[in-house]
Amino acid sequence: MGRFLVIAEKPDQAAKLASPFSFTKKGGYFEVKPNSYFPEGALITWAIGHLCELKAPEEYNPTWKKWTLETLPIIPNRFEYKVSKSKYKQFNVIKGLVKRPDIQEIIIGGDAGREGELIVRTILKVCGVNKPMKRLWISSLTENAVKNGFSNLLPEEKTRDIYFEALSRSCADWLIGINASRLYTVLLKKNGVKDVFSIGRVQTPTLALIVKREHEIRDFKPETFWEVEAEFNFDGKILKAKWHNNNNSKVQEERQAIAIANFCINKNVVITSIKKDTKEYVPPLLFNLSTLQATANKTYKFSPQSTLDILQKLYLKGLVSYPRSDSQFLTNEEAKTLPNILESLGQIDRYKKLLPPPTISIMNNKRYVNEKKVTDHHAIIITEQLPNFSKLSSEEEKIYDLVVRQVIAAHYNNAIFSYTTIHSLVDTRAEFISKGKVIIEEGWRKVLYHSKDNTSEDEDDLLPLLHENEQGLVSKSNVKRSETQPPNRYSEGNLITLMKTAGKHLEDTELEKVLSKTEGLGTEATRAGIIGTLKDRNYIEVKKNQVFATTKGMLLIEALGESILTSPSMTAKWEQRLAEIGLGQASPKTFIEQVKKLAYKLTTDANEREKEWAFNENVVEKISSNNPYNKKYKKEKTIIGKCLLCGGSILDHGTFYGCSNYKSANCKFSVSKKVLSKTISQANMKKLLTNGETDLIKGFKKGEKIFNAHLTWDIKAQKTNFKFPQ
Repeated sequence: MGRFLVIAEKPDQAAKLASPFSFTKKGGYFEVKPNSYFPEGALITWAIGHLCELKAPEEYNPTWKKWTLETLPIIPNRFEYKVSKSKYKQFNVIKGLVKRPDIQEIIIGGDAGREGELIVRTILKVCGVNKPMKRLWISSLTENAVKNGFSNLLPEEKTRDIYFEALSRSCADWLIGINASRLYTVLLKKNGVKDVFSIGRVQTPTLALIVKREHEIRDFKPETFWEVEAEFNFDGKILKAKWHNNNNSKVQEERQAIAIANFCINKNVVITSIKKDTKEYVPPLLFNLSTLQATANKTYKFSPQSTLDILQKLYLKGLVSYPRSDSQFLTNEEAKTLPNILESLGQIDRYKKLLPPPTISIMNNKRYVNEKKVTDHHAIIITEQLPNFSKLSSEEEKIYDLVVRQVIAAHYNNAIFSYTTIHSLVDTRAEFISKGKVIIEEGWRKVLYHSKDNTSEDEDDLLPLLHENEQGLVSKSNVKRSETQPPNRYSEGNLITLMKTAGKHLEDTELEKVLSKTEGLGTEATRAGIIGTLKDRNYIEVKKNQVFATTKGMLLIEALGESILTSPSMTAKWEQRLAEIGLGQASPKTFIEQVKKLAYKLTTDANEREKEWAFNENVVEKISSNNPYNKKYKKEKTIIGKCLLCGGSILDHGTFYGCSNYKSANCKFSVSKKVLSKTISQANMKKLLTNGETDLIKGFKKGEKIFNAHLTWDIKAQKTNFKFPQ
């Protein structure tokens, strides 16, 4: 029967796969002793993420190294992978194990998703080994899940299509990224913009959405308006109200607003109608990665990338299920385990008050349990393994808590609000409106809005008890000046949701309907990384959780214009086609052929676009001078001390120490870093500036002569001198 070799995606994942068994650690792998799961024993090794990467253009053809228009589009005959430079050591460990004659069968043990599939299968392809394979497919790393997974290994062909999907995605992204980035960098340079522009199938449409919002904010012209607010007194009961005309409370002229306010003061008021409306709110769906990222950003200002990193740690500790899930539903299997999980959670102080929940099981609740809506993975939930909070960082605790509460909330009743609208009339002609709400049943809000006091959300919402036709007096009326506000900036959390909907702005309820169907920009696993890429490329800046487009980002989108590259719908269609490849319903070959055609089209489009370019010269200058590639060699200079001539700062310029006022005040202070073949250290230079001399420096060489001396500064001659020891 021979032995199994399991290849995991990361070292800590491999450790979790080995931990239920008796094993010994070797160089780069674990050796598992024979047991009921592996009668001959097994070896468990690991990748370090992507061990292999697609080759660079010049590795296919040396003439493709230089960025020129003549070579575009660059299209290899067939795509080839190579081992990443820094990861050879582990690759060789895997290659050695794969080729061992006692290894009869290989188990793909990467994360149960497209990336995990691509990572492991690519390594095997580069190793050039063709042995029978099986697939371990599990949604959490608890001991039970691991043992269960090894008892129910899938045949390799069951997950082959998602490998083709991931492979098609990476080749297509390579084709677009390499060609478009070179194309626009070279064309922009020709137009005076000296910087490198990276363009990507997902990052560029995302940037286009941010730039669009930047223009909306910059072009916004605020308009001033006035509103009339009043207080009515009904026998000591005070009602606040706002004047309106046909539901419009804005008055365009201050004069008119003041006239309305003056008219109303001390007049009679009567209540014309009281409308009550009761609304029920269902508990929210369970989390997938993007909804959790958006929630953690709103609640704790965590960036989407931090949330993913923290979640990954919780997953590796066995506390939550697979993090990169795009589903918000469970199958019956998981729903079955929840009552026991909640029962044991009840032992934890902070959850005692919330448990047991009103509903013991959600097994029959289609809102949460729906096999058809579970894709590769179910929603992110907690596992049966309870945490030791003293061993979690405060960030891990916060994210764990969000997941726990989302699961508990699903077991709670609807929240019920009563909304009241009161219409009143002053002196038979001025109409006023008052609105308020009361929580009738807190329901699931008790679980999720724990941090706020459970008093009314807003004191103004409380309305006095009144009835129709009740009469009173206007006790106050005043005018409030306001301005229309520009659209809000996106937070990083909004950005994740926006990418998910491919740029459609949707209300939460619509969102639920659409999200179950669409793949927007990127996938659950890649969105946080895309936002990171936009920051690294200096296309966007995030300040206090608000996203700003930079000058460089805005210029790129201006250069691209109405291009396929900035269109969210193109990328969404692309994702749809890739998903079809993953389901075995579309051909990877046909897809890549279409992408090659697109690479040709982009080249002709760009040359047409260039004819219309007319960039602002100041912007071009700013980008070129901010270019980090020009700055690469100008590191921040260290300040050593105060200048002995003018009091400026002495900086380490690399080959000499010189004064910061060299340009502005023409200060001539300068000391070479090498004096008679001895390097003058920063520490010695500091001493020269503060004490007038350095420590004794040994080994100055002048011709044949070697000597030791202190360096001093001669103020008159404005140069260094030697001071010899007594």
